[in-house]
Amino acid sequence: MEWLLRVVVAGLCGAWIGYERKNRMKEAGIKTHFIVGTGAALMMVISKYGFRDQIGWENLTLDPSRVAAQVVSGVGFLGAGMIFLQKQTVKGLTTAAGVWATAGMGMAVGSGLYVIGIGATLLILSAQTLLHRGWRGLRTPKAEQFSIRLSEEPGAMGDLMALLKGQGISILAFHAEQGEAGEMALDLNVKLPSGYGLDDWLTAVRQAPYIRSVETS
Repeated sequence: MEWLLRVVVAGLCGAWIGYERKNRMKEAGIKTHFIVGTGAALMMVISKYGFRDQIGWENLTLDPSRVAAQVVSGVGFLGAGMIFLQKQTVKGLTTAAGVWATAGMGMAVGSGLYVIGIGATLLILSAQTLLHRGWRGLRTPKAEQFSIRLSEEPGAMGDLMALLKGQGISILAFHAEQGEAGEMALDLNVKLPSGYGLDDWLTAVRQAPYIRSVETS
């Protein structure tokens, strides 16, 4: 029952982390983190106690860390599957790191280190919550993707470039193709200045009548 309690606690801590990720609309949510935490704790219990019936064998040596070591590398492959490239920008790194850390939390609880396992859960949740608020002193330039439909008016492209430059937005990648009649479809990968928000971008777009629609990803 003690070992089962460890698995349950690890699963609940994992679900807690997953709930925060789900609220951010991230790839891995409650179920993923719950399963990773539960599975890691289960494998840690097996790694520590699953071979005790073999101790009486002659010339037998056991290494309780071997199964746990494979959990670390195995979850690494799971996390790699959550990282993807979207329009020349890497997505899912934080989620993958969270899953990997959830496995570590599960291993800690599975080995009986309740305090450090639950403490690590609180630390991860606190860091994700506080850093997501974007404190002024911690704000850094960030990359963003814009899909813009631009009317084919004389000078419209030059005006758009001037608008971006005036907002302090740097273009990292650029793709243009002919859209519907009288339109040009643009995919822009840009770097936004520190502290630049969606409200700033919408205010700038309203001043440009040649922009017909804007989508962000």
